[in-house]
Amino acid sequence: MNLCTEDLTNTKEMQNPTPTRQFAGEGTPTPLPDNHRPVVTTILVLAAAVALGLGSWTLSRRLALQISGQTSPKSTYVASFPERSIAVLPFEDLTEPKPKLSVADSVQDDILTALSKVADLRVISYTSVSAYTPNEPRNLRNIAQGLGSAYILEGRVQQVEGKALITVQLTDARRNAKLWTESFTRDLGHLLGGHGGLVQRICWRMAANISPKEMNAADESPTNDLLAYDLYVRGKTLISSVSFNAQINEKLVQAVQLLNQALARDPNFYLVYCQLASAHIYLYFFGYDHTQARLALADDMLKAAVRLHPDAGETHLAKATFYYRGRLDYDHARAELALAQNALPNNSEIFELTGYIDRRQGLWHESARSLQRALELDPRNYFMLQQIAYSYQESRQFGAMAAAMDRALALAPDDLDNRVTRGLVDLEWRGDTRPLHQAIQKFLAEHPDSAPDLADQWLYVALCERDLFAATNALAAIPADGISTDLNFPRAWCEGLVARVRGDATAAHAAFLAARAEIEKHVTNQPDYGAALCVLGLIEAGLGQKEEAMRDGQHAIELLPTTKDALDGAELMRYLGVIYAWCGEREMAIRQIKATARIPGTLSYGNLKLHPFWDALRGDPEFEKIVSDLTPRPVRN
Repeated sequence: MNLCTEDLTNTKEMQNPTPTRQFAGEGTPTPLPDNHRPVVTTILVLAAAVALGLGSWTLSRRLALQISGQTSPKSTYVASFPERSIAVLPFEDLTEPKPKLSVADSVQDDILTALSKVADLRVISYTSVSAYTPNEPRNLRNIAQGLGSAYILEGRVQQVEGKALITVQLTDARRNAKLWTESFTRDLGHLLGGHGGLVQRICWRMAANISPKEMNAADESPTNDLLAYDLYVRGKTLISSVSFNAQINEKLVQAVQLLNQALARDPNFYLVYCQLASAHIYLYFFGYDHTQARLALADDMLKAAVRLHPDAGETHLAKATFYYRGRLDYDHARAELALAQNALPNNSEIFELTGYIDRRQGLWHESARSLQRALELDPRNYFMLQQIAYSYQESRQFGAMAAAMDRALALAPDDLDNRVTRGLVDLEWRGDTRPLHQAIQKFLAEHPDSAPDLADQWLYVALCERDLFAATNALAAIPADGISTDLNFPRAWCEGLVARVRGDATAAHAAFLAARAEIEKHVTNQPDYGAALCVLGLIEAGLGQKEEAMRDGQHAIELLPTTKDALDGAELMRYLGVIYAWCGEREMAIRQIKATARIPGTLSYGNLKLHPFWDALRGDPEFEKIVSDLTPRPVRN
């Protein structure tokens, strides 16, 4: 095949009315033309404990070092990164006047996607490079240090009379040496794809190998509709930015809208079907719409992608996501991920998803390694750091959790979740509520409209502090559809919990009745959904319906044991302990808490010591011993 794309032309053949611009670090300007079965439950608990190794779940020391942000000395800077690593920074759009549709982001994403399919390269993910906007000064050496990339590719795009004038520049950022600059033109109707020759020349400059198959993949055009691609990029970005708070539902719904618009413009745009399948399965997986209807939507989108491109890496990745999040079918998910990795060697989501599957199966060491690989490809993805911190919380390695969140804060100091989760560390670790309290109050003062996003942790810390005034204020901020922490709770449940702590039995009963009516709808629609059944059991315990509560709490664990899901299964075990405590079954509650404390999970010293969930057990010697055993010990030097 012809190794050079046929529609590349020299910029000099086109008039260029734009003044000369410089890339960051340039010395010479370049002309530019951008749910009461005690025996069964005990057996399940013991089986889970054996399966999880009773504590052999210490996470990787190597990951801890990486999280701590340790870097190589400046003296070894040149050898710090893989030789064939590259970051494609956002391109600049020089078109004047500014057009309604800027094509620079699309061109940059398209070229980055093409490069990322080359196995001999390490290509930094879109999430990490997107922070370096082209309208701010760039210190390429510092950017390379932050991204762990030896080479930087920059670019400019200008639209002129139905054409796009594109200039790209490759820099060895370790030495601040410009290696190569190339300018070419494209018709706007054929702007995407066709990058085989360009990718080959970049690989040649980086001494990287590229196969004919990889060049063919770089030449493929995802769509000829620029607006459809822009909508796709925007939707994909929203999906990749979901985090711990109430914005998840909002972002995913918006992403679905954008992607549906893209599909309306180009029904054969198979990458859109892959992203839509992921968005729908996220809504299902996170419990915002855990219905068969939502699962069917994801399945429909996936089938469309398979019909259009059955062997594409993105299709295999979408299938893996569906098997994992929609079916908890880890074996099929892993098989699809292996196929996806062959085609998408630089896709961080493949390693990230592998780490999450490892974690669900209680494979903590393996999870650490997979997340480490993902972080190498996406070093500025602070949501991934939040997830790594969550893994440390599960293993009660709070020092490492703090280190992960410190690094996340360094990347995004103003992010709500980073600041709140960092404050949560001290509450769970030492029973110190002040950092979380202060983080919430400071963020509320700076961003008053953020109260709904803070409501879950605000209510949690207020209850731990027995501050009923603050708890009432937090209740007022809870969205109508409730809160999503470790489980999804209706707003009425939260009202009942606060009334119970306040000693208002009448108000608590009324609120729990309302919450039961709401959650019963979910249980009716999804009788095999353990999380919803567990919440129903908690509500029934609050209503004094002892037999029903224990039955549903136990059944929830049968539906989702830790051997099937080490994360959510551990949460159901913890809440079964609450159900037993509220039902006055002290011995069963103590036994359940002991079992839960032996496996990874969010049951912590701070939670047991402070939260009203456990008030019925306070003063009991066995309970107090459990709390004492979880007390943080001084670190010996």
